[in-house]
Amino acid sequence: MAKKPQPGTIASNRKARHDYLVLDTVEAGVVLVGTEVKSLRLGRASLVDSFATIDDGEVWLRGLHIAEYAFGTWTNHTPRRVRKLLLHRREIDKLALRVHEGGLSLVPLSMYFADGRVKVELALVKGKKSWDKRASLATRDAEREIARAFSNHIRGRGR
Repeated sequence: MAKKPQPGTIASNRKARHDYLVLDTVEAGVVLVGTEVKSLRLGRASLVDSFATIDDGEVWLRGLHIAEYAFGTWTNHTPRRVRKLLLHRREIDKLALRVHEGGLSLVPLSMYFADGRVKVELALVKGKKSWDKRASLATRDAEREIARAFSNHIRGRGR
C-alpha cells in the first residue's frame, strides 16, 4: 500500500529512495516567484529527474518542474527554471565537502509547505547498484510478510 502524503506535502520523489542510498537529509527553503507559489498550492510540481548542485558557494535546484499557473498572464514563470535553495553557510560548506570528496549527489526527496513557506527535503545520496535494489526489495517483501503473519496471529487466524 502506498504511503499517503502528509498534509502540506506538494510532491515527493519516491523513486529516489529506490535508486539511491540516503546518507543525510537537510531542509532548505526555495526562492520562488508569485505564480510558482500559486501553482504549488494547486499541487502542480514534479521532483522526477531533479537534482541540486553547488556552484560558487550557492545551492541550486535543477530539473524541478513546476507547471505554469493556469490563471497567470505574461507574468507566468518558466516551468523548469533553475531555482536557488536557501541554506546556512555551514550547511552548504559541509554538503560541498562531502559531495566533492565522496562522489555523492544531492537529490530532493520531498517538497512541502511549512508555516506558509515552501521547503525542500534535500538528501545527500550515494547511487545503488542493481543488486542493492534487489536486496532492498527482498527485505521490504520479507518485512511485509512478517507483518501480515503477525497481524493474522493477533486476530486469531494464525492457529
